[in-house]
Amino acid sequence: MLGVIGGSGFYSFFGADARTVEVDTPYGPPSAPITIGSVGAHEVAFLPRHGVHHEFSPHTVPYRANMWALRTLGVRRVFGPCAVGSLDPQLGPGAVVVPDQLVDRTSGRADTYFDSGGIHVGFADPYCPSLRSAATGLTGVVDGGAMVVIQGPRFSTRAESRWFADQGFRLVNMTGYPESVLARELEMCYAAIALVTDVDAGVESGQGVRAVDVFAEFQRNLGPFKQLVHAAIDRVDVERSCTHCLAHEGVQLPFDLP
Repeated sequence: MLGVIGGSGFYSFFGADARTVEVDTPYGPPSAPITIGSVGAHEVAFLPRHGVHHEFSPHTVPYRANMWALRTLGVRRVFGPCAVGSLDPQLGPGAVVVPDQLVDRTSGRADTYFDSGGIHVGFADPYCPSLRSAATGLTGVVDGGAMVVIQGPRFSTRAESRWFADQGFRLVNMTGYPESVLARELEMCYAAIALVTDVDAGVESGQGVRAVDVFAEFQRNLGPFKQLVHAAIDRVDVERSCTHCLAHEGVQLPFDLP
């Protein structure tokens, strides 16, 4: 089974024929009940990251519950569509980017399942190469770039966004961490697919980023963006062959993965 975790404005993925399941986890309930449907040859589980009515801000999303619930259902590969700001003037609203690197600038988020035991997790390349390849092979998709994840819920100051751009980061987002590392801890393949909704405040002059404008831009592009995610799923092999995301090979874990 594949998983899709929808970002801001991306609250549904299937029609009325999908079934809904509720999953409890040791970390509480996920953001919403999970809907399961089909995309081509794949059975797909969909979960809206922020809840069905956007009731979770980026720093309050139950990331550990979300990823645990998906794995419990049998999901082993996950696409994480998300809204991002651009730190690159060449990437304007409507661009779709598949990042290849991540920089964590969050604080205080529960970002591991290993609260006991001496465990270390390789994360040099945070995204699954197989899933990235499926998405970057689509027409018009931009391949690569570092995504810096900020704490939120506030947007960056102009000084912060200029600083991020000076470091060579290409995208800024609020939810890409710890979702990606939790997937790695659960040995799930994971790749983000980022829809640019704005150019960040320090990169382009103007009044700065406003939430209302971000949501409006996402809604304008939502139909084609969903079609793109469908197309990426169609390009994923039916059988999982990736070994890159098997982080615990040869390691004795303090508990069994679900």
